[in-house]
Amino acid sequence: MTAARPPRRDPPAPAVHPAGMPRRAALRWVLAGAGLALGGCGFRLRGAPTFAFDTLRVQGGESTAVARELRATLARGGVTVLAPDMPASIATPQVVLTVLADQRERTVVGQTAAGQVRELQLRTRFRFHLHTPEGKILLDDTELLLERDVSFTESAVLAKEAEEALLYRDMQSDIVQQVMRRLAAVSSL
Repeated sequence: MTAARPPRRDPPAPAVHPAGMPRRAALRWVLAGAGLALGGCGFRLRGAPTFAFDTLRVQGGESTAVARELRATLARGGVTVLAPDMPASIATPQVVLTVLADQRERTVVGQTAAGQVRELQLRTRFRFHLHTPEGKILLDDTELLLERDVSFTESAVLAKEAEEALLYRDMQSDIVQQVMRRLAAVSSL
């Protein structure tokens, strides 16, 4: 006895747009039109920043996490970052970034009727200014403040601590990127 073969089916017909055009072709035309529209309005992806200086020294707050990440990001961007304790006779930087404040804050913003903490606000504050070794101010005192709200439950303290650490790292990276954009905006020394 032979097994019955299922009836032969023809491959499905390509989906056709109401205008009579296959859907894939219509999608290609739509994407091409969107690309032209975005290109025509001046949109472009943010590229690597270019700086008006080649060497920089970070002073104050050298041991903070934001300053360490900032130095590493600048070095990856092609800027020579001089050590803060390097004598000026060996190498003079073109610009000096002075860290005025680098703070992390944790504030209770919500409590239950019984006084238990339910919501926290995490803040990262970074203040700096940029000047030449001769004292010419390139960027006046600038403060960057990032805030994140996080719920809190006493039954999951370890998980909430890990979440806070992750949020602080995320804010730190955001601040470094904002500082990089501000440094790239300096057009001349």
